[in-house]
Amino acid sequence: MIAVMVSLLVVEDHALVREGLVQTLRQLEPGVMVFEAADCNAATTLLEQGQVFDLMLLDLGLPGLDGLSYLGKLRKHYPSMPVVILSAYDDSHTVGQAMKGGAAGFVSKTYSSDQLLEVLREVLAGQVFTPDRLPATSVKASARPPVGGFSDPTQFGLTDRQAEVLGLMARGKSNRDIAGLLGLSEGTVKIHLTAIFKALGVSSRTQAMVVISRQGISL
Repeated sequence: MIAVMVSLLVVEDHALVREGLVQTLRQLEPGVMVFEAADCNAATTLLEQGQVFDLMLLDLGLPGLDGLSYLGKLRKHYPSMPVVILSAYDDSHTVGQAMKGGAAGFVSKTYSSDQLLEVLREVLAGQVFTPDRLPATSVKASARPPVGGFSDPTQFGLTDRQAEVLGLMARGKSNRDIAGLLGLSEGTVKIHLTAIFKALGVSSRTQAMVVISRQGISL
């Protein structure tokens, strides 16, 4: 059996911080490959050379093109690559801007190494992480309130069951968790998610979370 190796990219301009992050990420799992870039240009060079990454950890305060602006370009050209934002600022406005921009997660630089690794494991498992809660191993996950009013899921053509699946997904539940909670098979959950993504006009959990936030879908 051939092992599937996880490949990560760290984009951080401070060399000492970057080196520490690289060492931490190497603890994620055996054989993980960690690449590094000091700015957006260096990251783009790696991507254009054909390097494929399972996840990018992107510092928000980069020189030149900042992390938030770069996130927009990444979502356009590499929509399937999860991007986790790293920042010393974790106020609601900063977090909101990052998540609306399509980030798969947001990590404060005040987090411990163990918390960072747990967040990345969640994102690699297909979940979306925001700092209104600690990783699942620390506290019970809590749902974020919708922003900008409320919309009924049925307005998007979702069935009651699909709304239930979407609600659990928004709470950070994996496909396996959703299947167990609703008494469904994982295959059925995937079918529901495919229908949900089509109804919302998205192609991933991350993009679905952005629509939920922007449209204020009540779940």
